[in-house]
Order: sequence, then structure tokens, then C-alpha cells
Amino acid sequence: MTAQVTFRQADARDLDVLVELYDGVAHWMVRGGIDQWRPGTRGPEHFRARIEAGEVWLALHGERAVGAYELWWEDEAVWGPQPPVAGYVHRLMTDREAAPAGTGRVLLAHAEERIAAAGRGAARLDCETRNPRLGTYYRAAGYAPVGAPLEKVAADGRRYAVTLMEKALV
Repeated sequence: MTAQVTFRQADARDLDVLVELYDGVAHWMVRGGIDQWRPGTRGPEHFRARIEAGEVWLALHGERAVGAYELWWEDEAVWGPQPPVAGYVHRLMTDREAAPAGTGRVLLAHAEERIAAAGRGAARLDCETRNPRLGTYYRAAGYAPVGAPLEKVAADGRRYAVTLMEKALV
């Protein structure tokens, strides 16, 4: 079943909604024993900066925001300097209670369409290596690991490994 959602680009009026979506997913992760996102670590200033630097998209079910993602056009901190051949998906979020089934995949497909429309042939993302469920989810969506896991440092100083993943959009 395909989720019935529409999309619109987020703007400064959506900062509270984006923080609420992020914190909802972070709380869900904590409850599920997934040590990845932490509630309160992405506030309005983060989303304001992402809206100004690139694209943030909201998925709407009726009038309610039920998901979002960030689309970056470069990610040197993780992928290093790269030619402009890919788009980078970050913070794929769904409202676990209100989003229709399949919303996560619809969010990914929307990001991939945006990337392809920009003339780039690959979608890239990273996911915490200790979260095998998420890695399995992305593999099932057509993403494949690229290279060795990479160590990142969170805003709170915590070190963790991420798996770099890529999907060809040809």
C-alpha cells in the first residue's frame, strides 16, 4: 500500500513541527533501545539553518505533517569533497502514530525524485552502524553500503560509526 501524502517545502513557519517530528522519532528510538537520535538535540536553530542551506520537505496527510526529510546537495563532513553527482538524504522522519503505512518509503522516493530532477544520478545517506534494522530498511529500498564504516562525533561528544549507503537513480 502506498502512503497517501502530499509534499511541500518547509519554511520558518514549520520549525516547531520539525522539532516535534524529530523529538517524536528520537523518543521512539530511545523506547526501542536504539541509541541514535536523542530528544532535544535538534532544535529550531538546526532546522532554520537546514531550510536556509538547502531543502527540507514535509509530508502531509490531510493538513497534518506526518513526516519530513532534509535534502543536502553536499555533505563534505561525511562523504568528503565530491563532484556534484548526488543528493544527500538526512533526518528522514515519520510520525509513528499518524503517518500512513509506507510513508517512509514515500519520503525516500520523493527525495530521490528531487535528486534526479536536479540531474544527479545517486542518492546517498548514512545510518548508524549499530542500528541493523535501519540498515536493512535502506537495503530493501535499494541502497547499498559504500566503503568502510565511518566514525562521527555527535553534538554531545558521543562517538559512533555510520554506514555510508548509496542508490543509483538511473
